[in-house]
Amino acid sequence: MTQFKFDPSGAYATALGAQFNGEGTNFALFSDHAERVELCLFDEAGNETRLDLPEMEGGVWYGYLPGVVPGQRYGYRVHGPYAPSEGHRFNANKLLIDPYARQLTGPVVWNGALFGYDVSTGDDTTFDERDSAPYVPKCFVTDPAYDWDQDRALHTPWSETVIYEAHVRGLTMLRDDVPEEMRGTFAGLASDPMIEHLQKIGVTAVELLPVHAFLQDSHLIDKGLSNYWGYNTLNFFAPERRYLRTGEWGEIKEAVTRFHKAGIEVILDVVYNHTAEGSELGPTLSFRGIDNQSYYLHGEDKRHCYDVTGTGNTVNVAHPMVLRMVLDSLRHWVQEMHVDGFRFDLASTLGREPTGFEREGGFFAAIRQDPVLGSVKLIAEPWDIGEGGYQVGGFPWPFREWNDKFRDDVRAFWARKGGMKGKLAERLCGSPVQFNHSNRPATSSVNFIAAHDGFTLWDVVSYNDKHNAANGEDNNDGHDHNLSDNMGAEGHTDDADVIAARMRRVRAMLSTLMLSRGVPMILAGDEVGNSQDGNNNAYCQDNEIGWTRWANEAEGLTKTQAELAALRQKHPLLGEARFASDTTVTWRGPDGGAMTDELWQDDDSSIIMDIEGAETRLLVVINGGDAETVALPEGEWQLSFASEDGSATLKDDGTLNMDWQAVAVLAPPA
Repeated sequence: MTQFKFDPSGAYATALGAQFNGEGTNFALFSDHAERVELCLFDEAGNETRLDLPEMEGGVWYGYLPGVVPGQRYGYRVHGPYAPSEGHRFNANKLLIDPYARQLTGPVVWNGALFGYDVSTGDDTTFDERDSAPYVPKCFVTDPAYDWDQDRALHTPWSETVIYEAHVRGLTMLRDDVPEEMRGTFAGLASDPMIEHLQKIGVTAVELLPVHAFLQDSHLIDKGLSNYWGYNTLNFFAPERRYLRTGEWGEIKEAVTRFHKAGIEVILDVVYNHTAEGSELGPTLSFRGIDNQSYYLHGEDKRHCYDVTGTGNTVNVAHPMVLRMVLDSLRHWVQEMHVDGFRFDLASTLGREPTGFEREGGFFAAIRQDPVLGSVKLIAEPWDIGEGGYQVGGFPWPFREWNDKFRDDVRAFWARKGGMKGKLAERLCGSPVQFNHSNRPATSSVNFIAAHDGFTLWDVVSYNDKHNAANGEDNNDGHDHNLSDNMGAEGHTDDADVIAARMRRVRAMLSTLMLSRGVPMILAGDEVGNSQDGNNNAYCQDNEIGWTRWANEAEGLTKTQAELAALRQKHPLLGEARFASDTTVTWRGPDGGAMTDELWQDDDSSIIMDIEGAETRLLVVINGGDAETVALPEGEWQLSFASEDGSATLKDDGTLNMDWQAVAVLAPPA
């Protein structure tokens, strides 16, 4: 084994993690309650050398080792009290992952030795003496150097942004024009065929489901399933190794560079509300063994985790050093990886203070004042499962928010649930009840009809009920409130009339999404009619259920999406960023006159959204019912868009024949 000796002259506590300076590496780990910290170095054969970190200040244990270069594998063993009733779960028999590790060797291998207690007893107050090192991935010392070739952030205005939510692996696994060895990786994600497709349909940003290293749950492995979505973070800096064709994190940088050159931003879905270690009965892999009391929230009984995420634990972002870790992680992905923004999973958890959710709380304040993070795109999933966790409209600027009210109201309107015209009008106008306050813009609302969690858009019109049997939970998982309608047949069908009806409704729903104020978000595959066979909770389906199916009966939707994106780009009125502006909206009935209370309640008649700006005017005609003739306001009009070919016909007498369940856009002649 190589002989290692710390050099105190090069050591510092100001930067955490393994920092390579060209000649050696400084190691630093925060643990406020530890009594001793061992740095564990591993050679390629798995032989371990243990060295006590020689310095500590402010709870940061650190030391500088000359000659340790990128590629060196390492981990930690942290000594301290094993006193669950006091919130301490130190166990130096357990090898621990550095929270700041930039790269890991591979996945966790499930074994009873991963637990700090004797898992066979189910009693977390017992103490397990087995060594977990053979089963825990090792950390790598890395070199952040990369030639970015003058890459620059795009900073696409929110009013021009079109988001595409996708899974790195699932997006390309069934894509025949992507080389097989690249499918399911960042290399495949940023391949020429994928970039060309995204440009064709007007996408300006890809929002990627979690790419941080995550844990494969043992109970899923036992069922022959896996954690496909990745909402089970093991480390906030290291990428998921399966997504790297080469195994090197530089592949992500290459993908980001290619996207930026194509005019497409990269947004990461990040999970800072909990970790993969689960409840107090979960394994000891990193944070729990480093300093359980600091990294996690606990109830009055410190033995048990406080859980508002439904995963067993909640990250304690109220602790300054834990908050720093989260901010350091975010800055790492912006500064070193050049990503353009983040979508925060269960973001209400991050705003929880002792008194409950606080929009002016420490986490949001820290991000808003940060010169790096304050300038990137920030999107909140504005809820968690705790009391007071539903906070749509409650986040501070510059955060944008997923708007599930848009999803539900648009689905209900087109499914003809009744009484939805007024609510649809609100969604078309940017959901002002939720967002027109505190100087927030209309682009605060991220509008979507389908996302990874729930039915795909095609399944919304193909299934009345969820079909989740493949998840192994007796179809008890997933949402029951889907606001879906199978249009006459449950699931896949060869009936041409049913397929045509589904196409018509999906086109109308896509049109509503792209013609509404706010930021449109498309679920990957919705533009080609992707189905998950009615599974509305495909979190464990790393197979053809969860992957995007590119070949199906609804490929013609791509043309519709491309036309809508071009229309939105041509007419900035549709993406108006401000609520308070010179743009006016007048709502008209099928006679061309002002809407009345009676017309708002009439589910079978069309509505006209008359949008007038300083230089142009648009009519958005929406018919959620049967075929109807609509009188247009005075003036000259030409048809700019129809959701279905032939579904809108402009007549010489100034009327518009609207077919059933269709959307049209008219503008003055150019």
